[in-house]
Amino acid sequence: MAQKGVQLERETFSCSICLDLLKDPVTTSCGHSYCMKCIQQHWDGELIHSCPQCRQRFTPRPVLLKNTMLAALVEELKKTGLPPAPADHCYAGAEDVACDVCTGRKLRACKSCLVCLASYCDKHLQGHNELPVFKKHKLVEPSKKLQENICSRHDEVMKLFCRTDQQCICSLCSVDEHKGHDTVSAAAERTERQRELEGSRLNIQQRIQDGEKEVKLLQQEVEALNGSADKAVEDSEKMFNELIRLMEKRSSDVKQQVRSQQKREVSRVKELQEKLEQEISVLKRRDAELKLLSHTEDHNQFLHSYPSLSALSEPTHSSSINIRPLSYFEDVTAALSAVRDKLQDVLREEWTNVSPTEVEVLPSAAEPTTRAGFLQYSQEITLDPNTAHTWLVLSEGSRKATNMGQQQSYSSHPDRSTYYSQVLSRESLTGRCYWEVEQRGAAVYVAVAYKNISRAGIESLFGHNDKSWSLDCDQNSYSFRYNRISTPVSGPQSSRVGVYLDHRAGILSFYSVSETMTLLHRVQTTFTQPLHAGVWLYQTYGTTAEFCKLKKPEVIGGALLLLKLTV
Repeated sequence: MAQKGVQLERETFSCSICLDLLKDPVTTSCGHSYCMKCIQQHWDGELIHSCPQCRQRFTPRPVLLKNTMLAALVEELKKTGLPPAPADHCYAGAEDVACDVCTGRKLRACKSCLVCLASYCDKHLQGHNELPVFKKHKLVEPSKKLQENICSRHDEVMKLFCRTDQQCICSLCSVDEHKGHDTVSAAAERTERQRELEGSRLNIQQRIQDGEKEVKLLQQEVEALNGSADKAVEDSEKMFNELIRLMEKRSSDVKQQVRSQQKREVSRVKELQEKLEQEISVLKRRDAELKLLSHTEDHNQFLHSYPSLSALSEPTHSSSINIRPLSYFEDVTAALSAVRDKLQDVLREEWTNVSPTEVEVLPSAAEPTTRAGFLQYSQEITLDPNTAHTWLVLSEGSRKATNMGQQQSYSSHPDRSTYYSQVLSRESLTGRCYWEVEQRGAAVYVAVAYKNISRAGIESLFGHNDKSWSLDCDQNSYSFRYNRISTPVSGPQSSRVGVYLDHRAGILSFYSVSETMTLLHRVQTTFTQPLHAGVWLYQTYGTTAEFCKLKKPEVIGGALLLLKLTV
């Protein structure tokens, strides 16, 4: 009883902010008391000053003084030798499960008992840990839902599960309304459901892994898009700057040529003008002399002077001077106008090759119709030696496979093809790709396949499963094979086969490549994984298949004619 009174006194003289005995107690006008430091720090963080307990507001902020009487009472209380108060984090908050045994301010529960259907703090849990009668009780993490384990009809713990009605029941329910039903213990049902749960988790985790891989692929695609776009912008700026510099140089050259010609022509005209002016001056003097002579009354003097004054020199200029105002350099203007029109035509016709009409994240455009169009998507392919059959030798930087007709020294690897002489590429293929395979010797299969294609057995051959697509290239014929179904293919024979893949659109096309490209077979499907290029080589010594080095065409195409423009 005394201990209960002491507990009441502790709560009475405790600060509701720090939950400890008051230190330098102060009392607000609403009657609640706090540690001076606690209430000051609390108000320092608020715009409106109010009591933390009753929420009464104070305007302006109160000036609080130490409550000396309350401080003295707290000091007396400390002298009684009270046990230390539990730490603040031990008390149950609004979101915590409270101890069902504690009185007054309840402590946080650390365990719940499924037999007692009660929750206990560390102190009140001691009986369950020490007394033999509680050894068989089931302790779990604190739960607010213990009452859900009680049968609402019989007020008894539900320890059984009715599989017929799919619900938890008590023992009385099993002989009452659930009589004759398929019932098991709740623990047995939990074990069964736990196995199902683990299976669901494995499925979810696999889907998470698959999703994360796809997210990673998309991130790589974003990075590739950004990198490609940045490089395209950088290259276009460089090329346009070159074109601008070329135009500026041509403009400067034209200006210099016109000014130079202008200077020469003006100099020539001025020289001729000076000669004409001198000649006019001479003629004016002669005219004055003749006029004077005409008024001479002395006949002898007139006859003596006239022969020397009447003789005129030949004019030094041509009388056919043709004046063409503002039209001296119109031929230059006409030539430049023709160049401008030609340049506009080139840009208009070729601009579709410059402008990026689509990227891989957009719906796929139509399949190219020319080899130059396919080469825009050329993909460098290298073969993975870890997937190569032991009869194959890789060369030319792992681009060429040769069947040696006998086993080579390869280390063991889980990705190695062990049944057929075939090999896959290192590169995984997504988006739009194009490559060409040059074959020599006996038959070669040109294929694409998922990475997880089987490596052993009959089902591992390209085209003999649902994870690979193959064009079988014999010396005299073609055939397409998928999932063991073979389709004859007609077309011109060529040692080189082109493969076009639009992974997103689900398009796979095979072409015969020579001076022209001829479509052999096209597949329209849905690809669920990245693909790998592959080849199978007939088991005859010397049969080869080589992935060709392809060069992408210039981006600007016809616009490069600008570099050859002359005035």
